[in-house]
Parts: sequence; C-alpha cells; structure tokens
Amino acid sequence: MQWRGRRGSRNIEDRRGQSRMSGSKTVRLGGGGLGVLAIVVVGYFLGVDLTPLLDGTQQGPVTQQSGPLSEREKSMGDFVSVTLADTEEVWQGIFTQQLRQTYHPVTLVLYSGVTRSACGNASGATGPFYCPADTRVYLDTAFFDTLSQQLGAKGDFAAAYVVAHEVAHHVQDELGILGKVNDLRAQSSAAQSNALSVRIELQADCFAGIWARAAQDEIGTIEPADIAEAMNAAARIGDDTLQREAGRAVMPDSFTHGSSVQRQRWFQQGYQSGDLRQCDTFSVRNL
Repeated sequence: MQWRGRRGSRNIEDRRGQSRMSGSKTVRLGGGGLGVLAIVVVGYFLGVDLTPLLDGTQQGPVTQQSGPLSEREKSMGDFVSVTLADTEEVWQGIFTQQLRQTYHPVTLVLYSGVTRSACGNASGATGPFYCPADTRVYLDTAFFDTLSQQLGAKGDFAAAYVVAHEVAHHVQDELGILGKVNDLRAQSSAAQSNALSVRIELQADCFAGIWARAAQDEIGTIEPADIAEAMNAAARIGDDTLQREAGRAVMPDSFTHGSSVQRQRWFQQGYQSGDLRQCDTFSVRNL
C-alpha cells in the first residue's frame, strides 16, 4: 500500500500523549483462566470490555501518562490519517455516483491506553470501534501491533482494512441502516441480537471491500498483494478463529462478527462488485 508522503485527513482528533483518566475503578490484571492475551484479543474483536475476567487487582484510577509521541506512533498516526483521507474520497464518490447523496466524513479519534467516548470508555480491551452516539471512530494505534504480532495479520493493508471496516459502520449510519438494526437488536433475544450483529459486521466487511476496489482503481494506491493481506486479516479475526485461539469451544450462536470464511467472502463480494447493492447481508439466507 502506497501511503507515505500523501495527503492526510483533516478529520483526525489526536488525543495521544494527553493525560487521560477513566475514573475510579478496579482493573484486574494477571493470568485468568483464558489467559491475558486471549481475553484481550477476544475483547478487541467482539467489542466487549473483558477485563473483569482477569485475575488480580490494581486499585485506583486508570491513567494514561502524557508525553511526546515516538517516531513509530507518529508514523502510525500519519498512516491512519492517509487511509482515512482515502476513505473520504472514495465514499464521497460512491455516494454521489450510486446514491445521489452527500457523504459526511467521520471523525477518527486516535488515543493511547484509554479515553472516553459517548459510548463509554475506549481502551485496549474494547479495540477499534465506531460510536454512533458521537459519530466517531476510536482507535489506539497500538492495536496494529496486536494485529500483526499476535494475530498474524501483517502488512499495512491489514491495518487499513481495520480502519476501512470501522469507517464502513459510519457509512451504515449515514444510510440509516445502523440505527434501524440497533433498534431491532434492542427488542430481540440475545441470539437474535447476535445474528443481527453478524449481518451488520459482514456488511461492513463488504463495504470495506468496495472501498478497497475503488482505492485500487481510482486512487491507484492499492497493490495486488494488499488484497491478500486484507483477506488474511479477515480470516484471523473471524469469531470462530478467535474463539479457538482463546481456548474456547466454537459457539456459532455467540458470534457477533461472523466466521472467518464469512468475513472473507463478504469482503471479496464488495471488492469484486464495487456495488452497494451487492452488500445486502439482510436479505440473504446463507451468509
């Protein structure tokens, strides 16, 4: 992925290096039954703070110390900014050409350790997420190290896929899809809510595929090997794979994002079609 020296987005809110406090609480650290890494990894991708499952205690507020950013942190911030700018260009074009609408770009918040959002605390145990209450994406760039080193999803485009997936949730919000589905989930059983969540997440993967195709054809920054990186990342973060890595039995009823095969399939569907209509995960029986 060619990103160095290119235009970045103005819609970045960089909170890294600031002193942040989540309030008085107990943070449990140490070796739990699943293992620290397994719990954190599952939390990252299921969007749930799983720190209460960890053993041991540390009393007091959670604080992120202020300080200068490292060169790697600066580089990762630049990378996210360029990727976000590419999503803005692509989605504005798609909204204009396919929908005759105006796309309103999302703001992406970079943070280190912990910060607040309108959807609650963002932390290492929640991972990257989109908050519809304040229409912002929250991302700790340290997550990219976890993605590469511990999950085996290496490469710039694997990281770009994560950004594109979260931006895709904002696209769903812009289209009115996210609000309607979340209203349905609030009235559903746990199993039904999970099933709806899977369809939302797989559609976001499909939208990320549409972005990748447009970035390749129109911006010219995507190379063939990049798509392989995205497909690998999709496989590494499927619910079934994460549950196995966490030492748990695979339980499809508990899936919230979709299996590895499903995530790959829908990303590829968006990439090959470039058409929003081909990302209707709600009208198909077999995902």
